[in-house]
Amino acid sequence: MISSLLTRHFGFDRLRPGQEAVISRLLAGQSAAAIFPTGSGKSLCYQLPALALPHLTLVISPLIALMHDQLAFLRSKGIAAATLDSSLTPEESRRVMQQASDGQLKILMISVERLKNERFRRFIQQVPLSMLVVDEAHCISEWGHNFRPDYLKLPDYRRELQIPQVLLLTATATPAVMADMQAKFEIEDEGLIVTGFYRANLDLAVVPLPDEARDGWLHVELARDPAAPTIIYVTLQHTAEQCAARLQQAGIKARAYHAGLDATLRSQIQHDFMAGKLDCIVATIAFGMGIDKADIRRVIHYDLPKSIENYSQEIGRAGRDGLPSRCMVLANHSQLPVLENFVYGDTPDRAAIVTLLEILQQSGSEWEFGLLRLSNDTNIRQLPLKTLLVYLEMAGIIAPAYSYFAEYRFKFVLDKADILARFNPARRQFLEQVFASAPLARSWCTMDFEALWQGYQGERSRAAAALDYLQQQGWIELESKQMTEVYRVLQQDLDIATLADQLHGLFEKKEQSELARLQALLGFFTSSSCLSHELARYFADQAAPTHCGHCSVCRGEVAQLPSLPSRTLPNEQGLRAWCEPLVALCHSRDPRILTRFLCGITTPLTTRLKARSLAGFGQLASHPFADVLTAVSNIYAARQQE
Repeated sequence: MISSLLTRHFGFDRLRPGQEAVISRLLAGQSAAAIFPTGSGKSLCYQLPALALPHLTLVISPLIALMHDQLAFLRSKGIAAATLDSSLTPEESRRVMQQASDGQLKILMISVERLKNERFRRFIQQVPLSMLVVDEAHCISEWGHNFRPDYLKLPDYRRELQIPQVLLLTATATPAVMADMQAKFEIEDEGLIVTGFYRANLDLAVVPLPDEARDGWLHVELARDPAAPTIIYVTLQHTAEQCAARLQQAGIKARAYHAGLDATLRSQIQHDFMAGKLDCIVATIAFGMGIDKADIRRVIHYDLPKSIENYSQEIGRAGRDGLPSRCMVLANHSQLPVLENFVYGDTPDRAAIVTLLEILQQSGSEWEFGLLRLSNDTNIRQLPLKTLLVYLEMAGIIAPAYSYFAEYRFKFVLDKADILARFNPARRQFLEQVFASAPLARSWCTMDFEALWQGYQGERSRAAAALDYLQQQGWIELESKQMTEVYRVLQQDLDIATLADQLHGLFEKKEQSELARLQALLGFFTSSSCLSHELARYFADQAAPTHCGHCSVCRGEVAQLPSLPSRTLPNEQGLRAWCEPLVALCHSRDPRILTRFLCGITTPLTTRLKARSLAGFGQLASHPFADVLTAVSNIYAARQQE
């Protein structure tokens, strides 16, 4: 059966190493984790079984662009697949949900966040599911390079939806991350299938260069073969724009690509690159997930990648056709402070954690909040805030009850009287009550659930289900927003000081782990051992040759990186001149708040205060955070009570 499906739908006569072992387990009704390097055919591991399994396969995918790429591929192979994402119109979403309900789809792709949507969970619980596929599954692990707290809830969702088997897919799992993934999804050792990470066609090179020499080197390199498909990775969006503009002036068909661009423009740039109309993309890490262009000949890191895992993933986009391709890193120490700032920005202050715990303690037995509002109230970025909530769950202090949209609004597609006439008297009466509790403003009716309960004892969940049904029938257009989280509070008598110390300690430990990851990256690039061997060994592949013959170390070019330039900090008067306008706005002399400001690290507080417009914002972004913190602390730490 495998071979006939493989040939008929995908045009292959055999599977790659590892694929057959994964697919055989899935078709035998067991779960699996596939740890394959980028470009080695992970997607086929779920696409082929999905055709053979009796019910729908639900795929968790990290990016809309990745889902759309996969969808286009599946449809080109005649496979019934769809996505549910924010780019769809209400009518398109209705059509997809109807297809899933009718059993017309084999694969449905969603983001992990969609599972928090009460309307979607109500819907998907009614659809028979054969398999859950988690792409980028390393996101579930705190020890991974891209931890996403929402992924931690996937094992619970799987149990709630009674999905019999699961497939985890990733290209960047270290041994610790593999063990974490296995434990959370209860996958046996036999179900963990790891293929080799060694790529014989990739030439890996570390090119030590000071910042000011990179553009000249880049022009010379690209001029050797201007039409060779190339990805240049940078850290910041404005760097992408500047670098692409300089290349265009030099006659290179290049474009910048980053998350700050309009989605339609990003899609067009990606399409032009895939079609060969562009030769070079200068991109942040927003580009590349799921890009299946086989003939990329060069991947150049203009800036240091964020980690060895990111580096492996990004160079994995080169040479998927098996032909020789070059991967070059323009490396020096001066890029380190920018990467470190990303880490420091995600560590909440102890005082912010105390604020969060005080809000929790005052909430009673049920804690209800919107994430954005809570982020602003506590001055904790949303990602670390989600992580904090997970830590509180793990400590048995709170438990997620449910989430809902605070606001539902709808407009009639059919006339109200026509809709009511379609129901029996009892249901018609309830709908009349729902409509009466949804005042009309222009063309939209906004649902007032409190008025429904006070006036008619109408339950919120029943009204929401009724509106969902009307939308599915195409009789109304329904919008929902302002996601509200509701947690049960299991412990109300908290020792806030002790708990804040423990939680802050966890974040400091994570901060040190991330900083160590950066040092490991520098250690890898300056290694005197074969780069191909060291990279494979990092991902538990012991089979790679110890001397590949196609890396800069094997050519006798062990990298000596230019050291971090000696940078002098302003004197106390200069630092005060930059900090005092922020102190006046936020009424705080907390050294970490001021250091983040000077290093250009945004927080909910500085965003709310529009601190970017102040002269001091980002003035010391190229300085090591620790140095700036020491200088600011010497000035302000003793004066915080002034």
